[in-house]
Amino acid sequence: MSIDTIRTIEWKDDKVVMLDQRQLPLKEVYVTYEDYLGVAQAIKHMVIRGAPAIGVAAAFGVALGAMGIGVRTFEEFYEKLGIVCRRLAETRPTAVNLMWAVERMRACALAEQHRPLSEIVAALKKEANTIYHEDIEANRRMGRAGQTLLNDGDNVLTHCNAGALATAGFGTALGVIYAATEAGKRIHVYADETRPRLQGAGLTAWELQKHGIQVTVITDTMCASVMKQGKIQKVIVGADRIAANGDTANKIGTYGVALMAHYHKIPFYVAAPMSTIDPKITDGSQIPIEERDAREVTHIGQHRITPEHVEVINPAFDVTPAAFITAIITDRGIVKAPFTESIAALITQK
Repeated sequence: MSIDTIRTIEWKDDKVVMLDQRQLPLKEVYVTYEDYLGVAQAIKHMVIRGAPAIGVAAAFGVALGAMGIGVRTFEEFYEKLGIVCRRLAETRPTAVNLMWAVERMRACALAEQHRPLSEIVAALKKEANTIYHEDIEANRRMGRAGQTLLNDGDNVLTHCNAGALATAGFGTALGVIYAATEAGKRIHVYADETRPRLQGAGLTAWELQKHGIQVTVITDTMCASVMKQGKIQKVIVGADRIAANGDTANKIGTYGVALMAHYHKIPFYVAAPMSTIDPKITDGSQIPIEERDAREVTHIGQHRITPEHVEVINPAFDVTPAAFITAIITDRGIVKAPFTESIAALITQK
């Protein structure tokens, strides 16, 4: 079967159109943004989420911001563009793709500084759309490489959502599953619900069902039991930042899944584009972890599930040590331990 790309985000008529993921799976609603502040709010409040997707959104946001700068000199333009870039970069601190995209847009403006401002703005719009298309192609390359790790009939566990909804299209972890399906393999996915925002239950299940792939939703606390019963052959997750040594930040709960997979001797794979690797960070202890609103824990929708005034912590991510990762699937190929050496070689690869 051929997997159609879900339209997570698009540049259309000098506006940014996003699928509002907060309303899935009950409603499929698209929101249009005409300025960078709207895009920044959309990223912060998770209208769009997933590391590659918010990188693309940030690039589009910079392009929108550039369109609204009315000055005469490049120096003035670049100063105001810096304000746009900083506002977008501060929305979600853990996903390195966001900063990577913002810096790439900033570099594009510098490279074009001797051209008229109207041409610089046009170049920024072109660069943002290039980032968008490159992400889809990178995901497809990842999928083709990673699907070789899956066997016909495998039951694959995933945590959070790392599909088309988390990217410009096709997906990272789910992209591997889509590519395996396109290769004729029968794959059954077990999707952890992923508290507290339930991305597995709401988003992963929605897009797998949309593509006709068998999916079973389980609560996060069922994971060990399902593994013990022999129902899981592989685990594949996405990533928001990968350190130089392979330590990987992903949605909260991933570390526990990796521990359980390690105990049950189940291969644990991470799928992420090169833009998710942060070679400036030597290990996972240096990855900033976003702390989100306590209401995500105390409520489900509008319904309170905890006593009032109870203390809550809500880290959005945790870090899985490289020792528990079987392989990292990237758009440049698959790497295995020792990750410090294999990742370094990947980065220098032409």
